[in-house]
Amino acid sequence: MPNMRPLERVVDLTDVSKNIIYNMTCDEARKIVARGNLQEVRAIDGQFALVAAQGKVVRLARTIGRPLRYFIAKLEDGPCLVASDRIDTIFNYLQNAGLREQFHPSYTRMAPAHYVTEIALLGCPDPNPTYRRFFAPERNTLASDVAAIGAIYMQALYQEIVKWLQTRATAGPIGVCFSGGIDSGAVFLLTYHAMLQLGSSPSRLKAFTLSLDGGGEDLAQARRFLEPLGLSLFLEPIEISSRAINWQESIRVVEDYKPLDVEAATMTLALGRGIRQRYPDWRYLLDGDGGDENLKDYPIEENPELTIRSVLNNPMLYQEGWGVDSIKHSLTYSGGLSRSYARTYAVAQQCGFDGFSPYTLPNVIAVAEAIPFIALTDWSHEKLYQLKGEIVARGVQAVTGLPMPVFPKRRFQHGVAKRAALQDFFPTQPSQYRQAFYAQYGG
Repeated sequence: MPNMRPLERVVDLTDVSKNIIYNMTCDEARKIVARGNLQEVRAIDGQFALVAAQGKVVRLARTIGRPLRYFIAKLEDGPCLVASDRIDTIFNYLQNAGLREQFHPSYTRMAPAHYVTEIALLGCPDPNPTYRRFFAPERNTLASDVAAIGAIYMQALYQEIVKWLQTRATAGPIGVCFSGGIDSGAVFLLTYHAMLQLGSSPSRLKAFTLSLDGGGEDLAQARRFLEPLGLSLFLEPIEISSRAINWQESIRVVEDYKPLDVEAATMTLALGRGIRQRYPDWRYLLDGDGGDENLKDYPIEENPELTIRSVLNNPMLYQEGWGVDSIKHSLTYSGGLSRSYARTYAVAQQCGFDGFSPYTLPNVIAVAEAIPFIALTDWSHEKLYQLKGEIVARGVQAVTGLPMPVFPKRRFQHGVAKRAALQDFFPTQPSQYRQAFYAQYGG
């Protein structure tokens, strides 16, 4: 349940039950954040969003899998920091406290993943927060051996799935949001293998694949993925009418307006609601979000701000954006997957699922950052795009013994419906998304 207890001048509205911490209690982890020792924060094993106060200094720390926002309100006796995973939760709290006139969504701040955010509640004007990195993986430390890299990378992913199964999803059915692509394919096969190794019945497992109006390529791809492995019985199509697609509702859920993320969230919301309608009591969902970011598998040519050198030279560019010291860093939205993971997290919350993507865990990202991308690609776009499939497929086979099929990359929203139909679902102008978001708050 949300923690409504004021700490000094702090109102913590985060739901501590959403944290997944393996090696200590949430209270112990919060005390570590309060002290602000970076090595101790890095030692917290799992995913978390934590708020702690020490005197007038508030410290916030999060991993990618747990969004964390805050707002500083002005009270007669000084500033008050309100923290939550959502903008509308902060808004509702302020409105109930009679502070509606102070609020604007652009005044909220997102704590960037992998940093301890420190704010001193000293008065007016508000001091700028400071950011100290607690997760700084060493880069380029693995040898240029794709097979060995795959084994190490997938073993790290596998271990996170095992820990989740042993401590979180200990009973009940487990679903994988499954397209038959590289990321969801690896998550499904590793989860299947882990359940067998742990002595858990694989009958708990399903692979859910979305299809809109009977179209899209994902469903056929999912069948081509599972059939050669003799695992077709795990596939469960979720077929939805396009009448259920509502991008405005997705903006309300994810509280963002980036077109590609809204598109992905819209389809994820349709999938989640389809599962929920069919299975009212279903709880656990796995997904592959973060796999593209870890192995830098986005078409650079589609983004005029990127070059192959900027992608390969900047640490965790896709996970964190340009960095907290960059002029391009958004205070309201952070950057990279640190920002856009709401497309997965918020949708799972909206549909009542306990969601989990093992790719977002620091232990997995650390292995990805150790891959010598420059040595393996020699600055070639084509080699970079081929690399992910080779690494993951070899790694999955090393861990599970299963030969994983690999298909060309396709964005989730492009695989669930006929490509030509997408233009009927979404606006053509990016400004329409932004206007729809701010309209929720009267401007």
